[in-house]
Amino acid sequence: MVDRTVRILAAGTALPGAPIDTETLAARFGMDRLWQQWVDTFIGTRTRHLALDLETGEPRESLADLATSAAAAALADARVSAEEIDLVVLGTATPDTLMPATVNVVADRLRIDGIPTFQLQSGCSGAVQTFDVATSMLATGRYRTALVIGGDVIAKHYDVTTDLAALPPEELVNYVLFGDGAGAAVLTAEGHDGSPEIRTVLTRVAGLDRRPGQVLRWYGLADRDSARAPADEDYKAIEELVPQLADEVAQELLDDLGWEREGVGYLLPPQLSVTMTDKITKRLDFPLAEEITCVGETGNNGNALLFFQLERLLARMTAPSRAIAVAIESSKWIKAGLALEQHGSV
Repeated sequence: MVDRTVRILAAGTALPGAPIDTETLAARFGMDRLWQQWVDTFIGTRTRHLALDLETGEPRESLADLATSAAAAALADARVSAEEIDLVVLGTATPDTLMPATVNVVADRLRIDGIPTFQLQSGCSGAVQTFDVATSMLATGRYRTALVIGGDVIAKHYDVTTDLAALPPEELVNYVLFGDGAGAAVLTAEGHDGSPEIRTVLTRVAGLDRRPGQVLRWYGLADRDSARAPADEDYKAIEELVPQLADEVAQELLDDLGWEREGVGYLLPPQLSVTMTDKITKRLDFPLAEEITCVGETGNNGNALLFFQLERLLARMTAPSRAIAVAIESSKWIKAGLALEQHGSV
């Protein structure tokens, strides 16, 4: 096996429609001021973007639409053509259809053909998992350049006629926590010394004997009239376990590379909500790191989040410097992370 350095050239993102603030959500669903205060205090997310018309519930953009836009932006920023891509990997919890795979719809729209494509079904760790697959394949020497994509369109599970006041907390939280979006990045093993190096990628399942923290159901013809909610989550379990798993990821990355916390200049923490991100960041305790966060503006858009963070990181990462990114998937509990290093002198 040929061991080659893999670098990230560029990232691109896409959001559907205009930002929707909590006041707009409250007005649409008839929620009072106390509910808005609850969202501000316990969630903290200020705006989110939804791929549906909030008044009618009609879909406006699909995951393929958003992923294609994000991928095109990443390719343009990297100055890489579709013909130069040797591998495409998409991570999502919410594909547009079971078949065809959304990754292949995106590839077709980008005029990419004749290469390996992979679609990973995963929650928030799926974005990191795309890096795991792509960097492993690039390191073999058989492939030169990869396009990795992550995104989710969660709003298609919303019922805009729902009486939010009647929902239990495990269902209510989904209406304020999540948003839609997609992101992409171009990775290469072909030179580009000025671009950040992907030093290591970590993904570990951590769900043994643990109940799922989140369930997202896909109904078929046989059970579409089920009384079960399309989505629910155990927010208390998530609040307790995610900071712990995030700390484990960060420590394993540091140990693997021989880095000290004080030597990390940028931290990309898990992006569940503003409140949870603050809690996790304090637990991680990187004293000199600049926090790269986006969830306050984008909402929790799942597998897109890492790419929004990377887009911001790449715009400000100096040389030399190091960055740690952590993502935790709370459905059946996957811990994931990656480390980047920008070499060179100041």
